[in-house]
This record gives sequence, C-alpha cells and structure tokens, in this order.
Amino acid sequence: MREAYHVELEQLADHLAAMSVQVADAMERATRALLEVDLSLAEQVISDDAKVDDARAQCEEQAYALLALQAPVATDLRTVLAAIHAAESLERMGDLALHVAKAARRRHPDPVLPEAVKPYFTEMGEVAVKLARQVEAVIHSKDVEAAKTIESDDDQVDDIHRHLFTVLMDREWPHGVAAAVDVTLLGRFYERYADHAVSVAKRMIFVVTGKMPGYGSDDDI
Repeated sequence: MREAYHVELEQLADHLAAMSVQVADAMERATRALLEVDLSLAEQVISDDAKVDDARAQCEEQAYALLALQAPVATDLRTVLAAIHAAESLERMGDLALHVAKAARRRHPDPVLPEAVKPYFTEMGEVAVKLARQVEAVIHSKDVEAAKTIESDDDQVDDIHRHLFTVLMDREWPHGVAAAVDVTLLGRFYERYADHAVSVAKRMIFVVTGKMPGYGSDDDI
C-alpha cells in the first residue's frame, strides 16, 4: 500500500515536471513569435494554453486525492502541498507566455518591439526559458543548491527589466506612447514569469528542508 502511495507521489512530481516543459516551450515559442513577427507561432502558444490549464487541474486533483485518502505527514505532506502551489505558479507562467503571444498577434503584421529593444527581450526570453527548464530538473532532483541558483539567475531578468525603464524614460525615445506601453507590459510579463519560476524552486526547497525561503513580492499576474 505504501509503495503504491509513493508511486503516486512520484507521478505527481512527473506531472509538475511535464508542466515545466510545457511552459518553457510556450515562452520559447512566444518569444520567437514576438521577435520574428511569426503569427503561426503565436497562434500555437495561444491554442496550447488550454493544455497547461488542464495539466494544472490534473495535478491539483491528484494532490487533493492524496490529501483526502492517504493523510500524508511530514515530508510527504510537504510534497503534496508544494505540488498544489507549484502547479498554480506553473499555470501562471503559461498565462504569461500566452500574454506575450497575444501581444505578437495583436500587432501582426507589424512588429510589437522597436529594433532598439529587441536585444533585451531576446536575452530575457533566453533566461526565462532557461529558468523553466531548470525548474523541471529541480522538481525531479530536489537539489536544494540547484533550486537556489534559480533565484540568482532570476536577477538577470530583474536587471534587464529595470534597464528597460531607463530606456523608456529617455527623452530621446522616438517610438511613441503605444510602443512604450507595449514594451512596459511585455517586460513585466517576463519579469513575473521568472518570479514564478523562483516560487516553484522555493517550494522544492521547502519539500526537502521543511523551511520556506524568504519571499519578495508574489503578486498575481
């Protein structure tokens, strides 16, 4: 009986890891759609978002069943609770990739981003996708040190996000208000995506150590 229970816990972790892959792929495609003005990629991200929502529902259903039927304690209880919160964060990461894709679709066939800021979004996209793939590895390994590196890597996105405001506030900004609004919102989407990756990593640290690392803001989207 206990062996079957632990198999279910492993399956729950596998489902979370699969969600990490989904949201990493979504942000990778959304970023390409944004930078390359690729409508078909944007549409793929938008249509695939329902799969991320379904994956969260499946994770939560399995987690609540474990709580109700197995009455887990100690590490097992932390695993189930962490899975519920992690699934929520991963779904929000999918939503943020969706927002990027919708911005690319909304402006098509025109580009959303002025050429001057494309390098910043190229870098933010690469780091964001890297973070999501690191999350997948940490969910499987429960490596505390690897989880901690996700938070330090998130600093790269925060630094770029802050620098974007410097660019936007420059009196010589020549691209108008609409472009400034788009850049501001898109920068926020990437920053929040990275923050949610950190949130998942912290949940994995909680599973192993029983202690929740300190949080900064954890606002909704």
